[in-house]
Amino acid sequence: MGCLIIVGTQWGDEGKGKVVDLLTESADAVVRYQGGNNAGHTVMFGNKTYILHMIPSGILRETTSILANGVVIDLSELVKEINDLKKMGIDVDKYIRISDRAHLVMPWHKEIDQLREKKRGKSKIGTTGRGIGPAYEDKAGREGIRFGDLLDHEKLRTRLIELVKEKNIFFKNNFDTFQKLFSAEDIFYEYVEYIKKLESCIIDTPSLINKLIEEGKNILFEGAQGTFLDMDHGTYPFVTSSNTLSGNACIGSGIGPTSIKSVLGIVKAYTTRVGNGPFPTELLDNDGKILQSEGNEYGATTGRPRRCGWFDALLVRQAVRLNGINSIALTKLDVLDGFETLKIAIAYRLPNGEEYDNLPRSLENVKPVYLEMPGWKCPTAGAVKYDQLPDEMLAYIDKICELVGAKVSIISTGPKREETIVLNPDQF
Repeated sequence: MGCLIIVGTQWGDEGKGKVVDLLTESADAVVRYQGGNNAGHTVMFGNKTYILHMIPSGILRETTSILANGVVIDLSELVKEINDLKKMGIDVDKYIRISDRAHLVMPWHKEIDQLREKKRGKSKIGTTGRGIGPAYEDKAGREGIRFGDLLDHEKLRTRLIELVKEKNIFFKNNFDTFQKLFSAEDIFYEYVEYIKKLESCIIDTPSLINKLIEEGKNILFEGAQGTFLDMDHGTYPFVTSSNTLSGNACIGSGIGPTSIKSVLGIVKAYTTRVGNGPFPTELLDNDGKILQSEGNEYGATTGRPRRCGWFDALLVRQAVRLNGINSIALTKLDVLDGFETLKIAIAYRLPNGEEYDNLPRSLENVKPVYLEMPGWKCPTAGAVKYDQLPDEMLAYIDKICELVGAKVSIISTGPKREETIVLNPDQF
């Protein structure tokens, strides 16, 4: 395995958590390198379901799980997630490591996020309101607080007094409806209590990760969200506030690009999106409702229903290029079991009637051109052998691989860990 990056190839929710959990069996460490608790992973095995928002899903295998420097962390939510996992029998303290360079999501970041979204009205982006964007803004503006700052209490107190004074003035000048003032002392004492529980986990994570690489260990790098929520290459402005592409695994975890062996793209067998923004293959008819219902398409973090549509080959082909994907894991194929006919978008028709077979700068006002394929109309959920799959499904898989330019290495036939077919397992 070496160093393997796992990325989502669509708008997130492709099933990265399950695949990371599956491959962690062969990993010595799992690294989360960007995003915050605005993303969620649902992992099922046996009769248990785990929903994770920040902690890498490798923790479920009791593998070293690293929140690297590129992540922004809400301390109160992290402590809650740790406590929830402990109640489910996971020895979190033994395995979790947190970068001393990771930035904090502060209480004012969440307030700014929610108040801004409210002011946008009909133009809202669809943010989760978790404060992730404002936290990255302060990081770029050199006004953030990092985990390492929590270890020096006097420095932390002084920093909080400065920032709280500034933020209270900001709220007073920009949000008339916001009456509450932040208290530097209250936040200080709250965070000191948090840090008592986490202090032993805060380390120089780039040193740890590079040491593991030098020792020849297997490391999974786990991204949050999906390719087209990337700040630079996504459907801007309807994007997240960090870079979700595989290239950011190096910056967000503190390693060199020559350390990466391969990139695995997680591809849902159809397309979903949470929040606002363009979605060319979106289905607003009964087929869309079936996908949503059969696929249980509701956000792990917010519970919001996901918008659903047919598979978009142009989107995923661009993701393969942008991320340097070597192979794909195809998920949720079983959701399509009941369809007579399946559709794959192979081109876009622009408003002027021109057909375009690459991804244009904007996906607004484009119409998909579809290739139709026969469905398999038989149950496949839980299949664990390749020769159990119907010919029509195999033809659908082959066509997707042909259109996106990457071979399939993993086929998921259900939400549970064991409902998976791994092709060429030696590569992992």
